[in-house]
Amino acid sequence: MAISDPIADMLTRIRNANTAKHDTVDIPSSKMKKAIADILLSEGYVKSVEIVNDGKFDVIRITLKYGKDKNDKVLSGLRRISKPGLRIYADTDNLPKVLGGFGTAIISTNKGVITDKEARKLNVGGEVLAFIW
Repeated sequence: MAISDPIADMLTRIRNANTAKHDTVDIPSSKMKKAIADILLSEGYVKSVEIVNDGKFDVIRITLKYGKDKNDKVLSGLRRISKPGLRIYADTDNLPKVLGGFGTAIISTNKGVITDKEARKLNVGGEVLAFIW
């Protein structure tokens, strides 16, 4: 069965693995998912991101990050904003701030998939994919 919203599926897999305190989570690979995973890595929400071939398909293996013990979650929330049924766009003047700047918004722009902070620097708008905090 085909997944109608692969980005929401990715975020849900990460959220579920984080809640269950797993060390890693495997996600079917695509360029968009890889770009989102790289943002999670660069912003410090996950330990590592790697592409692994499981025999038939490439999967993205994300190693989750915790505090001193697994009860201290570094990644406390993920939320899909723009959905296939309702796309949400923001121009440069209306880019969202997540938790007053403590979180990160992931934006799909003509410069690629970037964070809200980078979009402000580059003075571009785009589709608001997700909020992470």
